[in-house]
Amino acid sequence: MIALQGVHKSFGPNRVLRGVDLTIAKGTSMVIIGGSGTGKSVLLKCILGLVRHDAGTITLDGQDVSRVERDPFLARFGMLFQGGALFDSLKVWENVAFRLMRGAGRLPQDQARQIAIEKLRRVGLTPAVADLFPAELSGGMQKRVGLARAIAAEPEIIFFDEPTTGLDPIMAGVINDLIREIVVEMGVTAMTITHDMTSVRAIADSVAMLHQGVIQWTGPIGALDATPDPYVQQFIHGRADGPIAAVR
Repeated sequence: MIALQGVHKSFGPNRVLRGVDLTIAKGTSMVIIGGSGTGKSVLLKCILGLVRHDAGTITLDGQDVSRVERDPFLARFGMLFQGGALFDSLKVWENVAFRLMRGAGRLPQDQARQIAIEKLRRVGLTPAVADLFPAELSGGMQKRVGLARAIAAEPEIIFFDEPTTGLDPIMAGVINDLIREIVVEMGVTAMTITHDMTSVRAIADSVAMLHQGVIQWTGPIGALDATPDPYVQQFIHGRADGPIAAVR
C-alpha cells in the first residue's frame, strides 16, 4: 500500500531522513518507533505530502505521492493527532463531522451529525457528548473524539501520532484497544508513531525502528523481543547504556 525507497529530507544542514526504505502492506498495522528527534513525524509528513522530500520515492498503491491530485489523495487518509487538535470553537459533533461537511462531497448538516454520533458511539461516547465543546471533556474523551473524527469519512489509511500521550495507563489501554478494533474492523492500513511500548505491542502487526535517519530494524511484532539488534534492545527496554546516546 505504501512504499518508501531511499527517502531523504534535510532542513538546512540538519539531515533528518538519510535514505529511508520501508514498505507497509495493505490492511496491516505498522508502528514506527525511535527516539525523540529521529524524524518519525517528518516521515509521516513526507508521506502525506505536507513536507516535500528531497530525494527518493514514496508511492501509494504504486503512484508517486508527489504527482497525485491532492484532494482525492488526502481523502484516502484519516489522522489522529498527538494533541487531539480539536477545534475549540466547534461542538464535538462538528469536530467529528468537519470533513463530511466540506469539500466536493459535502453532506447536509443533519446527515453529517447522524454519522458523527454513530462514530462517537463506536469509540464509547454517548450522544450527550455531541453538543459539548472540547474544553468540557477530559483528555481521554478528547482523544476518543479525535479517533471518531479520524474514522468519520471511512478512510483507507489512518495515521496515529503518539495516540496515548498524556493519558493515564488505563485510558491508554482503552485507546489502544479501540485503535486495534477499528483497524481490524475497517480493514484499513495503519501507521502509528509512538514511544509507548505497551501501545506497540497492542497495535502493531509490524514494527520499524527509525534511528539516525534510516530504518535500523523492521520485522513482525513477534520478532521484536527476540531480535539481537542492540539499538532495538536498548530502546524497547529503556536502557541508559547502549549504542543510542542519550541527549543531555
